[in-house]
Amino acid sequence: MKKEIHPEYFKTATITCSCGAIYKIGSTKEEISVESCAACHPFYTGKQKMMDTARRVEKFTERASQKVEKVTTGKKVKKEKRAASKKEKEEKSGVAQKTNI
Repeated sequence: MKKEIHPEYFKTATITCSCGAIYKIGSTKEEISVESCAACHPFYTGKQKMMDTARRVEKFTERASQKVEKVTTGKKVKKEKRAASKKEKEEKSGVAQKTNI
């Protein structure tokens, strides 16, 4: 190997994870810092870990948890609305039928 064209190799390079785990391996960089490693990555641990700085996940779950009312526009609904409005008009005008007992 030519010495001038290859990068310097460090046999004891340290990798530091944000969870606090430290690994010693060989690398061309002396110090490396990573966000997730085998000790904290969800694939290896089986636990879900969400790093959300903009509250996107919380906002989504709030919207998803709210009950969405369906707007129904079928024949039955229209018929019921017409009957209710007709009944209101009759009651307001005083023409409502009175039953004798």
